[in-house]
Amino acid sequence: MNEFKITAPPAWRQRAACRGVDPGIFYPVTDEDAEDAKAICAQCDVCELCLQWALDRREHEGVWGGTTERERRRIIRRRRRSA
Repeated sequence: MNEFKITAPPAWRQRAACRGVDPGIFYPVTDEDAEDAKAICAQCDVCELCLQWALDRREHEGVWGGTTERERRRIIRRRRRSA
């Protein structure tokens, strides 16, 4: 029997600037289309927590913590090089 672990969203999400915003904004077709999402992230008090959450989980889609998936891959590569 498969068991799925359901966890509550992180507490910081309650304070996120994106709360209540159409999620589609955070899943742009191209990185160039991510500016609206990044503008919301730029005003967010928990942006750094969001980014770290996405990095820890290797989130592959969407804008998290003001970064696109491509930008998060760069951050991960830089961290590996400096480790």
